[in-house]
Amino acid sequence: MKIGIIGLGLIGGSLALDLRDRGHETIGVSRRPQTCQTALDRGVVDVAGVELSLLAETHVIFVCTPIAAIAPTVSRLVPHLAPETAITDVGSVKVSVVEAVAPLWPNFVPAHPMAGTAESGIEAAQRHLFAGCPYAIAPLPTTPTFAVERVETLVASLGARIYRCTPQTHDRAVAWISHLPVIVSASAIDACLDEPDPDVLQLARALASSGFRDTTRVGGGNPELGVMMARYNRDSLLRSLHAYRQTLDRAIAAIESEDWPALETQLQRTHRQRPQFLNPSAAISPSDASDPPYN
Repeated sequence: MKIGIIGLGLIGGSLALDLRDRGHETIGVSRRPQTCQTALDRGVVDVAGVELSLLAETHVIFVCTPIAAIAPTVSRLVPHLAPETAITDVGSVKVSVVEAVAPLWPNFVPAHPMAGTAESGIEAAQRHLFAGCPYAIAPLPTTPTFAVERVETLVASLGARIYRCTPQTHDRAVAWISHLPVIVSASAIDACLDEPDPDVLQLARALASSGFRDTTRVGGGNPELGVMMARYNRDSLLRSLHAYRQTLDRAIAAIESEDWPALETQLQRTHRQRPQFLNPSAAISPSDASDPPYN
């Protein structure tokens, strides 16, 4: 197929690399001419440029922009498209994206790959980024079957694990395992910075090792992405944050009252359940059922 990629950052570039390796013609569009040239020099895409008209004859287009740019991008893209072109996105929120994009183009297949690295930009693009990773597909009942099948065929060829879901279910799920951890992790860093004794703070920084690093990794990420998660998945994130605050209050109450059995019960529960979130086979099977910068 002829595949369009809008946004040649980590996700878009990695998609292009893998799809080109599988024999598809890849056409990249970026706002920056230098990004287009880098993509060509690295062999990420076959063709690259700044004009959306380059995508006029594509079969599938991956919109790999920040959430706020998805709908405006599709709106500008529509005049150039053939009627059978399928559009999909990679945004970490689905409901707000679907509400904005579905009226613009009937062949829109909302999606979200749960893959990435700490790096960004076309230089960070890599092969096999999606292999073994979850890839949520959240079509509407009105989404044409051919469009969904076309996108799923491409995603499956990357070695990703496809999970079908509704946009609403997707947003509630990622609020728990992606968006909530960002806010909690950032809040842990913020709380440490409120330590009034500079000697204690200095020692804490010196002693911080793997535990602190693992707990706070996502909270130290791109602030723009954190704000977008909160802005576009506000209701689901607030629901998760309120629930988290209740569990934190239970832990505080147990410690204040020296109710060690209650605290142990809480920690035993989390000890038993954590593997359920890290082992896909312990959850649901694929098909039964993370934003990149726009360079």
